[in-house]
Amino acid sequence: MSNRREYEIAFVGLKPGVHQYEYRVNDQFFVSYGEQDFNNCDATVKLSLEKNSGFMQLKFDIDGAVETNCDRCGNNLTLQLWEEFNIIVKLVDDPDTMNEQEEDPDIYYISRGESHLHVADWIFEFINLSIPIQKICLTDEKGESTCNKEVIDKLERMENEVKKDTTPTIWKGLDKFKGLE
Repeated sequence: MSNRREYEIAFVGLKPGVHQYEYRVNDQFFVSYGEQDFNNCDATVKLSLEKNSGFMQLKFDIDGAVETNCDRCGNNLTLQLWEEFNIIVKLVDDPDTMNEQEEDPDIYYISRGESHLHVADWIFEFINLSIPIQKICLTDEKGESTCNKEVIDKLERMENEVKKDTTPTIWKGLDKFKGLE
């Protein structure tokens, strides 16, 4: 991941207390992570870092929107992002062992000798976690789905065709051999 320095925080020189950071995230941010199932990302990540002796408390506020497709009908959807995530970063002597043993995903360990905190991977993860698993069109004021009617009708016809023919095709030709015993 080249040119990711803007997502590094030099925490060694920071005084104890709360420090604020803000990141604008668009599609260019995701290039190094590979193809995503959304596009036209326009997000703002506000990071509040509270530095304490031996640990840091990070609070990520995600706000913005992404475009994706409806899982049901394929229509274009704009999804609003609005989430909050917290992480505690602890400074320890053996971070690799501690990270392997830690069961809480909100606690992360780094070496006491580290001078920078890399937040790009957390931003990537938290934006992806802000997107619903099931992406479907909303309902209108009548409570009806705004999905593409043609696609939904076609799916229903295909489902009905499958239900009509309940005889498994691999056994179809064996019926003529039943009485030959």
